[in-house]
Amino acid sequence: MESTPPATLGVMDSHEQTRPTTPSSLFEGIGVALVTLFDEHGDLLAEATAEHAARLVDLGVNGVLVAGSTGEASALTDDERVELVRQVRAALPAHIPVFVGTGQPSARAAVITSMRAVDNGADALLVLSPPRSSDSRPYYEAIAAACPSTPILAYHFPAVSSPGIEVDTLCSLPVAGCKDSSGDAARLLDEVQRFHGALYVGNPVLLALAGILAIQGAILAVANLDPALCHRAIKGDAEAQIAVAGLQQLTAAGFPRVIKQELHKRFGTATGARLG
Repeated sequence: MESTPPATLGVMDSHEQTRPTTPSSLFEGIGVALVTLFDEHGDLLAEATAEHAARLVDLGVNGVLVAGSTGEASALTDDERVELVRQVRAALPAHIPVFVGTGQPSARAAVITSMRAVDNGADALLVLSPPRSSDSRPYYEAIAAACPSTPILAYHFPAVSSPGIEVDTLCSLPVAGCKDSSGDAARLLDEVQRFHGALYVGNPVLLALAGILAIQGAILAVANLDPALCHRAIKGDAEAQIAVAGLQQLTAAGFPRVIKQELHKRFGTATGARLG
């Protein structure tokens, strides 16, 4: 008797799905790269950040990333990162996964940061590739060995940590998926063909393409502002795609202060920032 092929999941239902089933600790659709809120003195507002995360879940986000580049992770202490993880995890429904950014310049530091994140409620880790590294495999292998039960997403963002991760290298890493914030459409097409983990775009200019390719979804800074717009774009709404790209251009030009100001206009949140 001929066996039935395994079911696959994708973002869109209108075409044949091509990506593998997403692990339950990951998600499908739109995730938010959560801002970290600070008061006017630069003091951490962990509870307010968690409340903002809960608001975004109510507005439709499917996953939350804490302490990523949008969350000004480089300006956080280890204890502040732990407090954010605890507060956000406690504020969200159990079915919404909390990712924590744990990338560091060295494998040793990244292992410590990753283990603390897992111990304090992280459902998955987003690990930025190490700077100036021609081979990031030992780095990711060390983190995977230290956190064997926690899904890891490799994070390709060469504008922040050059040179990033070559697709050949990505395919050999012990990771469950990848967030690609390069905004490179050709690379995304290559990843879809060769990488067998979950894929998330980090640049909203590629949302419509991500939907067509039926990748798992996106983890976006602009989802702090308008999750519904992001959902429409990934489902193929051309006007929404143009609008979300414009929102990205606006907020990226003066990061992080512009996105904090826009958030204040929409939700009344604090505008303090440590970077920029």
